Amino acid sequence: MVSLVQIASYLPTVTEPEKEQSLKEMLAWTGVVLVLYFLLGSINVYGANAASVQQALARLETFQTLLGAQIGSIITLGIGPIVTASIVLQMLVGSELLPWNTNTQEGKQKFQATQKLLAYSLTVIQGFGWVLSGQFGNVAGQPSLVALLAGQIILGGWLIIMMDDLVQKWGFGSGTGLFIAAGVSKQVYISAISPLTQTGQLYWTVAGEASPVGALFSFITTFDLFALLPIVSTILVFSAVVYMQSMKVEIPLTFGNVRGFGQKWPLKFIYTSNMPVILIAALVTNFQIVGSSIAGADGCSVLGCFSQGQAQSGLVYFLQAPTTVVETLLQSGSIGLTGVFHIIFYTSVYTFGSILFSIFWMRTSGQDADSVAEQIQNTGMKVPGFRKDKRVIKKVLNRYIPALTILSGFSVGLLAALANMTSAAGGGTGILLTVMILYKLYEQLAQKHMEELHPALKDFMS
Repeated sequence: MVSLVQIASYLPTVTEPEKEQSLKEMLAWTGVVLVLYFLLGSINVYGANAASVQQALARLETFQTLLGAQIGSIITLGIGPIVTASIVLQMLVGSELLPWNTNTQEGKQKFQATQKLLAYSLTVIQGFGWVLSGQFGNVAGQPSLVALLAGQIILGGWLIIMMDDLVQKWGFGSGTGLFIAAGVSKQVYISAISPLTQTGQLYWTVAGEASPVGALFSFITTFDLFALLPIVSTILVFSAVVYMQSMKVEIPLTFGNVRGFGQKWPLKFIYTSNMPVILIAALVTNFQIVGSSIAGADGCSVLGCFSQGQAQSGLVYFLQAPTTVVETLLQSGSIGLTGVFHIIFYTSVYTFGSILFSIFWMRTSGQDADSVAEQIQNTGMKVPGFRKDKRVIKKVLNRYIPALTILSGFSVGLLAALANMTSAAGGGTGILLTVMILYKLYEQLAQKHMEELHPALKDFMS
């Protein structure tokens, strides 16, 4: 019987480099992928209806920001298939419905092969789903047009998967993180300091009531303090994430064969990094996409109703960031019971969803106490005052890792939800993810630079 690993081996992939890449080479490959990503984002889908694309963009702007997509281009799907595949497998493996031990080589191969196969398959399903739901115009009774539009989107989705693979093997970080950071950074500039109007013209060259898109120039022209809210909230989110990234618990260890020499093993407060909030944000966005896709002529579906691209009722409405509720509260001091419920529901989805995915991610990514204890033991270190035993190390780690996993998911989920409510430039979740991604890239760059300066440190640091 053909295994999943064998099936996945027939899919397009990027081979591992034959030798270890230098810092400059890794930076060069990362830069090449980033440039290619922006180039693909500028290639519009041939045959699409421009008006329908604009309506889809209005409805799914959050999707575009969070999943590194460019709606209307051949990379309309962005990293959506990759993240959706990860969500499905994290839930199946984390809940032990799939009894794979991802701490073993065999388990890792199964997980990675299945994720790859699922991502390629979801690209096809989502590509046809976007086209058949009318996001690119009415395609009823036109099979050739359906094939043309879907083919371009599927090709772009597969290229994104391969570019993600390329960055992971030849560059820094991952393509998913790189594309999110690139898309959000672009959106931050547009939302915060762009002097252009909605039509793409400089606001001071346009007569009439046209106003700039950027919050800073909007404040200059109107002197409305609420115009500065996106910039203020962006700075606050940035500061909070940087502060939380610096928080950590350090476990003192000693080398078993070297008397008097020790080392501290750091466990970060944001233990599971940004993955939980990426997964919950993608899950929420997928609900909104499905809701808008199956909406009838009246804009309504079982998930809720839409009007001019915005959810007005139902589940999709309560999964939408309550930005107007916050503005109403600041202006009038009252939001009513519906507004209170909206805030509580939206915040709960992000916090508890992030906690759940944080637990799943800890179990499937080798960050559980057993895996970390094995890493520590392989370095030759032990807990001071105890004999060199993996079980002792695991017992000490179990005092911290489960609590850090829950606190990490809760903190990033709550911060993302609150930031989304304040209309931060680039989206609260987008800012949070971008800062964490760039912070992690900085750490990887610093480590690689240190390894090149002091090659003897490489084995110790790894």
